[in-house]
Amino acid sequence: MDYEKARRAMIDSQLRPEAVTDSLVIAAMATVPREQFVPEQVRPLAYMDRPVPLGDGAFLTPPATLGRMLTEIEARSGERALVVGPGGAYAAAVLGRMGLGVRSVTEGDLTQGLADGGPYDVIVIDGAVEFIPEPIIAQLAEGGRLGTCLMENGVPRLVIGRRAGDSFGLKSFADASAAPLPGFARPPAFIF
Repeated sequence: MDYEKARRAMIDSQLRPEAVTDSLVIAAMATVPREQFVPEQVRPLAYMDRPVPLGDGAFLTPPATLGRMLTEIEARSGERALVVGPGGAYAAAVLGRMGLGVRSVTEGDLTQGLADGGPYDVIVIDGAVEFIPEPIIAQLAEGGRLGTCLMENGVPRLVIGRRAGDSFGLKSFADASAAPLPGFARPPAFIF
């Protein structure tokens, strides 16, 4: 398979039609080889615009979902970033190619993030979640941005959250495709 051709097709047929307009995002995704972040047996699927299984319940996020999130998050060279998720190595590589200092957490209790390297200007929770845990929000720097795919009434939606002082607000901006991230199911509410 011609993976370089597949990357070009990903840019033209998946990213640009989905409002991925940030030149840094496009340049990084055009050069980071997605096929190197999936098991050999699924490499031909690496550029499909749907979650690609990595094994052990982990998935590679679809290109358009990641590209749109990174466009809206407005990540810039020199910023500090955290990627949370068992399939987040590709997202971390893209952010690194964009010139960010990147840390990642791919195993263990992902809902705790990685306080060691914070605070972060950018946090990407790489997968669909039902809630955003407070420990991860607390790791955002003042003015920091967090991107993920949040389940809203059963529909996965891309969201960007921003931190201002002690406040954190979310903006939902597009339907998305992403696999559920283990450990991020909404805690059960008390029912009498």
